Amino acid sequence: MTDATTDDIPGLVAESDLPGVPDGFQRLWTPHRMAYIQAGADAMRAACPFCAAPHKSDEDGLIVHRGRTAFVLLNLFPYNSGHLLVCPYRHVATYDEATAEEVEEIGILTQHAMRVLRDVSRCDGFNIGMNQGRVAGAGVDEHLHQHVVPRWETDANFFPIIARTKALPQLLGDVRRAVADAW
Repeated sequence: MTDATTDDIPGLVAESDLPGVPDGFQRLWTPHRMAYIQAGADAMRAACPFCAAPHKSDEDGLIVHRGRTAFVLLNLFPYNSGHLLVCPYRHVATYDEATAEEVEEIGILTQHAMRVLRDVSRCDGFNIGMNQGRVAGAGVDEHLHQHVVPRWETDANFFPIIARTKALPQLLGDVRRAVADAW
């Protein structure tokens, strides 16, 4: 007896033609990104998200703290849960364009963000940095922002390396609330 194929049995559909059949790709559902897709690339370039955020409620803008010349908000596309951004209110592209007052407050807010994240998330360390200019990897290259990324000894697993996917165990709203409350 030989094995039958889909060609041998009338009306039988190949498994690969069925909906929901694994195709070798992993799915990470990110419905929050639809706002960017629907707005289109030109609209996103025209509207700076760091200029828009302070005009929203803290919840809608993902803001955890508002300072005098700078503010702190969650990264909408975080590397890890609790990934914060420290931004001046003023629309400047690079660190050397910031005023001494802005630089001082960005530094103070960064230090405080580290203390809050350590308390709230019990992280073991941090990645802190600025990507200035598109060629340097800045997603929003026209508005200065500093990343504060909490890290845990156990957060470096195979998932991002093998599957090119980051697992984020907490929702942005829950993280924003916890960090803002602890601020």
